[in-house]
Amino acid sequence: MECGGGQSKAVPLLDKPAGASAAQTLGNIIVSVVGTGVLGLPFALRIAGWLAGSLGVIIAGLGTYYCMLLLVECREKLASVEDSANRKTYGDLGYGCMGRTGRYLTESVILVAQCGGSVAYLVFVGQNLSSILNGYGFSVASCIFLLVPIEIGLSWIGSLSALAPFSVFASVCNLLAMLFVVKEDIQQAFEGEFSFSDRTAVTSSIGGLPFAGGVAVFCFEGFGMTLALEGSMRDKTSFPRLLGLALTGITLVYVLFGFAGYMAYGDQTRDSVTLNLPRNWSAVVIQIGLCLGLIFTFPIMLHPINEIIEGKLAKVKWFQKAHDNNNEYSTTRIGKFAIYMTRAMVVIQLAVLASCVPGFAVFASLVGSTVCALISFVLPATFHLALLGSSLKLWQRTLDFSILLCGMLFAAYGTYNAMVGV
Repeated sequence: MECGGGQSKAVPLLDKPAGASAAQTLGNIIVSVVGTGVLGLPFALRIAGWLAGSLGVIIAGLGTYYCMLLLVECREKLASVEDSANRKTYGDLGYGCMGRTGRYLTESVILVAQCGGSVAYLVFVGQNLSSILNGYGFSVASCIFLLVPIEIGLSWIGSLSALAPFSVFASVCNLLAMLFVVKEDIQQAFEGEFSFSDRTAVTSSIGGLPFAGGVAVFCFEGFGMTLALEGSMRDKTSFPRLLGLALTGITLVYVLFGFAGYMAYGDQTRDSVTLNLPRNWSAVVIQIGLCLGLIFTFPIMLHPINEIIEGKLAKVKWFQKAHDNNNEYSTTRIGKFAIYMTRAMVVIQLAVLASCVPGFAVFASLVGSTVCALISFVLPATFHLALLGSSLKLWQRTLDFSILLCGMLFAAYGTYNAMVGV
């Protein structure tokens, strides 16, 4: 997810003991941030224009870097005034800044973001499977519902470490798809199949700019992993430099890939650029690989959702009694059955939502414009002002207020824009 939606993708690497080296942390950052959203960037540049869209990606990258550092600064401030040993998550930071309201707000936004990222996964897989099975009568919705039994079974797996290889596999397939699109662009350029002047630099439609901005924000996943990434480092003082290095490289790759994809396919660019790939065996293998990788990493996206829901269930008396290991075996089985059924219902509801989504990029823009903007910009600026407002310089307060205001306006207009269409 994908913002908070992709935060769980770094779990396999972060399972290692605290004290990660610089190289390990750099890898963790890349795994946390990069996801399938990048495959919607060429379409975003088609909507906004290659110049405007590229600037939007750069601005999103700069804003993400600055606001990630705000979170780290907020935790350091809390550490100086209280015992912050347990301030390990975004929700913990929200509690430290604004009490129970802050925790409830932060965890609610993260929950919605994870749901949005999970739905985006299903939409992406459904669209690509439907494209592969073109001619056999499988619609996107039918492909999504065919995945439900598989995802329910995978959601019942007790250990996420068993799915770690598939997370790496999905990242490799992402990279191969990007390289394939760039190859297509170079090939068409040498064959003279497109003219640069035919590609729009800045769209005439004002709605195209926030649409591309929403997709760009959605691409910078893993914001909720910031504190865990910084906390896992052996030398925490080097985190800002490593984060800047990683995000600079990722932003550059995003811009180049979005530009290359739009140049290659122009006005024919589809909302997931994999749908533009030619119908040959190599392209189909890449699509199948992407789908398999996402199918098996979908439970990782569900993990934070299940944790929050089951955490609330654990406070219910009947569930506590049913899940008490000191009770009779049959009673314990009732508690486990309740967990399994809850996870199954989550998968089914997400599949129903995914079947109603008109397209991958449209949904990515909606999620990016709303919950991702709140997680990535609004909440960090709010927490920073709440904790350090009186000690900040005028330019720092002005910048924080500007990010807060722009983030809220972007969320409001981006939602409207994605709902009515561009």
